[in-house]
Amino acid sequence: MDAITTATANVDAAREQLVALSRGVHADAEVGFEEHRSSARVAEAMSGAGFEVTHGTCGMDTALVAEYGSGPLVVAICAEYDALPGIGHACGHNVIAASAVGAALALAEVADDVGLTVRLLGTPAEEGGGGKVLMLDGGAFDGVHAALMVHPAPTEQDAMGCLAVTHLEVGYRGVSAHASAYPEMGRNAADALTVAQVGIGLLRQHMEPSHRVHGIVTDGGDAPNIVPERTAGSWYVRAATLEQLQELYPRVHACFEAGALATGTELVFGDTPPPYSEFLHDPDLVGSYRRRAEALGRDFVDLEPQVKDRLAGSTDMANVSREIPSIHPMMAIEAGGAVNHQPGFTAACATASADRAVRDGAIAMAHTAIDAATGPELRDRLLSRAFDSSGFEIPVVG
Repeated sequence: MDAITTATANVDAAREQLVALSRGVHADAEVGFEEHRSSARVAEAMSGAGFEVTHGTCGMDTALVAEYGSGPLVVAICAEYDALPGIGHACGHNVIAASAVGAALALAEVADDVGLTVRLLGTPAEEGGGGKVLMLDGGAFDGVHAALMVHPAPTEQDAMGCLAVTHLEVGYRGVSAHASAYPEMGRNAADALTVAQVGIGLLRQHMEPSHRVHGIVTDGGDAPNIVPERTAGSWYVRAATLEQLQELYPRVHACFEAGALATGTELVFGDTPPPYSEFLHDPDLVGSYRRRAEALGRDFVDLEPQVKDRLAGSTDMANVSREIPSIHPMMAIEAGGAVNHQPGFTAACATASADRAVRDGAIAMAHTAIDAATGPELRDRLLSRAFDSSGFEIPVVG
């Protein structure tokens, strides 16, 4: 059999194992940096297939590197497995993890024949923690020539619409007092956050259409009859590019400063992950993936640019794409009208449609990697550069 046929057969031979992995991660949802059981499932699957596995790397207990083969072209396949607080795998990271494992298993037998080294990367905390950025900085991507992953969605797309984002942990410190007897002695931290939110609401009419600012209050005080001495919130600021984000961020920051100024409270910021950038999709890898996915019966939806921009999210895989030729296609599952980050999508990610996405995603990525290794022009272009973390700098916004 040729490499393409062998890779397909390897995925189908492992299909029950891959579905069990997907369903297991889905049922045992763990949030970012706490994916101990989920990452262990992935590590076990890789070590069982003969991969050299390092579980716990780049300063993260739930990050892992699994490698097989000795070919000159190093392809990284990224597995995500963190869930969202409250609603579990509403972004389908269980499908991402299982399809990544499937692609790595598919390629192991043919890696040396086609000139590949296969590196599966278990990347924690995509949902706001920036695990891939930390792994870039920590050297897990060193020597990689191309990086691949697939992501479940309501529609089939060969490239994800993506915005740059920075994450903010915001708090105010005021003075507590009896809210009825001695209100004049208090300095209301909850009012400070209210002022900031009003300022952000008024700012929105003066922002670019691609800009987004949204957040939640995580601490609003203790009791109605106590002037809140503290409040806290988590916020995201998004823009089309990191450069635009650097322009928008000071204006949002000023809204939070206004809250402190108006109420006589202190503004404090907590630790935040590194910003996520815009995505630079590699056109040759995207084209190869699309052809391979269409051959499996996947039907792509070509959205108008303005629609794709409107549907954009953010991912730390985008930071990888700035350093390494990468793809991040969206693979459709039947979700009954639900979209990512809704409970209905959580349920959809443990269905027969999601199981099919595990298989198809694994095969399409494996075939794309084989195309990259055997297509002379693409292979030579990819081999002309490899990521080296010694020159990597985490972008700064603020």
